[in-house]
Amino acid sequence: MNIRSLTRGDGVVIGAAVLLLIASFLDLYSFDDVPDSVDLPSLWGSGPVVFSVVLAGIIGAALLVVARGLPQVPKIAGLDLGQFGAAFTVFAAWSALGNIFDVPGGFDNINDRGAPSPGIGLILALVATLLLAAAALATPLVPALKGALVPAPRPAAAQPYGAQPPGGYGYPGAQQPGGYGHPQPGQPGPGQPGQPYGGQPQPQQAQAPQPPAGDFSPFWFAVPVPRPLFAEDGSPTPIAELAPGTWYLAVEQRGAALVAQTQDGRRGVLQDTSGIQRG
Repeated sequence: MNIRSLTRGDGVVIGAAVLLLIASFLDLYSFDDVPDSVDLPSLWGSGPVVFSVVLAGIIGAALLVVARGLPQVPKIAGLDLGQFGAAFTVFAAWSALGNIFDVPGGFDNINDRGAPSPGIGLILALVATLLLAAAALATPLVPALKGALVPAPRPAAAQPYGAQPPGGYGYPGAQQPGGYGHPQPGQPGPGQPGQPYGGQPQPQQAQAPQPPAGDFSPFWFAVPVPRPLFAEDGSPTPIAELAPGTWYLAVEQRGAALVAQTQDGRRGVLQDTSGIQRG
C-alpha cells in the first residue's frame, strides 16, 4: 500500500472514522436530571446502532482508504472497493440520522423523567458519519480534496557549475551511465564530435544549445499520486505506473500529454499531467 497515493479527502475520512470510534464508547441516550451514579449504555449497548452506524461507517472508511492505496483496485460485481466504501458511509450516515429521531430503546426507557433524548455518543456518531459520507462523495469532485495528503519530496537545490552532482538514477542532475542527456566522463556528449581512433583529444568548442523542435526542452518531473503510463501507439493498456517520490524524464510533449522515460528506459505517454512537480 502506497501512503503517498492518499489524498486530503482520505485524510478527512480517516479522521472521521477515528471520531466515530471514539463516539461509540460514549452515551447512547440521556435523561433529564439523571444522577451521576447511573451508568447509561454506550453505542455498543445497541445492536442496530453498532451494525448500521459504527461498523458500517468504519468498514466504509477502511474500503475507501485501501482502494486509494492499492496500485490496482479489485472489483466486486463490477464495482470497485471505493464505490462500496462510499455506499457504506452513506448508509451509516442515514442510519445515524434515523436513530437521532428515534432513539433505540426509547419506548422501553420511558419513565417519570419522560422519553430519553439522544446521548453525546449518538450525536457525535451522526457528525462523524456525515463527514465520512461528504468526504467520500466530494473527494473525486473537489480539487482541494484531490491533492496529495503526503506531498512529494522537494527536489534538491541546483548544484553550482562544476560541482559533483549527487548519484542515483532518477534524480535531476544525477550522473546517468549512458542515460538521456548524461554522458559518461571522458565520452563526447550529445552534439559533440567523436575522437578519431588513436588521435589526440581535441579541445572542446563551446556550442550554443540548439532549441528542440516545438520549443520543448526535456525536464525532470515527479507525480503527486500514482499515474499510469500508456504505450505511444495509443493502446489503452498501461505499460507502467509512475510512483510519487521518483523523478522521471519528460522527453517530448504531445498536446497536454507528456512522453516520459522510466528508470529502465521504457517510454510511454503520461496523459494526466495535472499537479506534476518539475525538477
